[in-house]
Amino acid sequence: MGDSSGGGKRTLRTKGTGMRLTAAALCSASILAAVAGLAGCRDPAGPPPCMPPTYTVSPAEARPGDEVTVRAQDTTCDARYGADARVQVTVRDAAGVNVLEELAPMTDDGGFTFVFTVPAEMAAGQAGVSAYPYGVDWCDDTGVNNRVASGPQALVRVSCAERLVPLVILAG
Repeated sequence: MGDSSGGGKRTLRTKGTGMRLTAAALCSASILAAVAGLAGCRDPAGPPPCMPPTYTVSPAEARPGDEVTVRAQDTTCDARYGADARVQVTVRDAAGVNVLEELAPMTDDGGFTFVFTVPAEMAAGQAGVSAYPYGVDWCDDTGVNNRVASGPQALVRVSCAERLVPLVILAG
């Protein structure tokens, strides 16, 4: 310790203490962030994420009045959708307007087969088909089966990446 001003004021000087305190604080913050990150996601020791099964649309081209099949095989993970599970199938025309939106039965493991007739009023062009488990919120992208409560739905899907399988509608 020394008198740095010459007027009786004493200033405490320690070399390297500030760097040690900064390093300790950064290390502690990193550990806390890592623990918080693990708690905010899914259990890292649990099973891997179980996302909705991949589905197919056939044929890839159809005319108004033709039948189209949307199909998914059961998942290989333990989806547990339940005995009353349903899939929501949506068909969008080239302008992005939903021309068909229906619910169909789905197995506990996510498999389903849904057949629809291309509506007569559907315009020619690139359309798309989406199919997702109904009443399950997949927006958290963790693969956790987040059941949506029964009754009126207050959820609006705003940030999920939606899979849209192309379906070309040919002129009738």
